[in-house]
Parts: sequence; C-alpha cells; structure tokens
Amino acid sequence: MPDFDLYLWVILPVLIFLARVCDVSLATIRLIFISRGYKYSSAFVGFFEVLIWLLAIGQIMKNLSNPVTYIAFAAGFSTGNFVGIWLTEKMLLGVVLIRIVTRKDATELVDYLQAHDYGVTSLDGQGVSGKVKVIFTIVPRREVEKIVELIKQFNPKAFYSIEEVDFVEEGTFPAKHSMRTRMTRFFRNPLRKGK
Repeated sequence: MPDFDLYLWVILPVLIFLARVCDVSLATIRLIFISRGYKYSSAFVGFFEVLIWLLAIGQIMKNLSNPVTYIAFAAGFSTGNFVGIWLTEKMLLGVVLIRIVTRKDATELVDYLQAHDYGVTSLDGQGVSGKVKVIFTIVPRREVEKIVELIKQFNPKAFYSIEEVDFVEEGTFPAKHSMRTRMTRFFRNPLRKGK
C-alpha cells in the first residue's frame, strides 16, 4: 500500500492514546488530591493534565478526517480512568480511622498498638449481645493492612470498620515516617492550606 501513511494511521493514534491515558490518570489523581485537601498538589497536577489534554485535542482537530484518532482518544480516556484509580490506590495517601468493636478482652491489642506508638482510644460500650469494647485508632493509610492483620491475630472475630479522615491535628503516630508521610504532612499543614 504505497499511499499508507504510517504516522497518520498508527503513530499519531498511539500518541493520542498515550496522551489521553496520561491526562485522565492525572485528572483522577487531581480529584483525589482535591477531596483530601491537597490544594497545591492538585493545582500542580491540574496544570499538566490540561496541557496534555490540549496537545491531544489539538492533534484530533488537525486530523478530523482520521477516525482512528477518535478511537484512540476514547480508548485512552477509558484506560486512563482505570490507570488513575490504580495509581491512587498505590499512592496510599492520607490517614484513616479504624474502629474496632469486640466482645473479647482487647487489652493485648491495645497494649501492642500503644507499644508501637499508635494513638489508641478505647471505650466500654453496649452491643446487641452485651458489653463490648470499642477501640479507635487513626493510622497512615499505608499501614491499614498491618493493623487489620493485628486485629485478626489478637481477635479474629472482632468487627472493624475503616473510614477516611479529612484532617488530623495532634495525635500519636508511629515514629518511623517515610518520605511519602512527610510529604503528606507538608501538604496537610493547616497554615499551608490557607486556614
């Protein structure tokens, strides 16, 4: 096929697809940043999101007669949603509240968490089947799996729930902090958020 234009029919659609995956992934990450109050991070990510989108849509407009670019644009959008959600799950941003309700004595679990510098609050409560112990702890999201394993180890039948926490001030957290945690704290600083 002497008239086949490799750039127009293959390379350009692939580039549009990749650009769209990038800009939609960044859009998903930006929305997560906004929902968690990372205003500077969301603005930074938003700049590149729109820049990449403009480059991609510009190529579509220059090649309106090429239907393959439309397919690449749409496929990049759907793939970008998947990639963006996957990336935000891997980033493990922020902190969560873990609420544990148990009928079994929870002293071992509370002692273990406190010994490892986790802030723990425990209360006596009344459940449907009688007296219970309610334990609250706020932990970095990256440590949720570890805490869940501890709950299962100390009390496999305990009920627990995990909730997003928008903002935390003060409190007791484990002494070891990764660069990600330090960056999270930097962007969580109320003075930097304009509060």
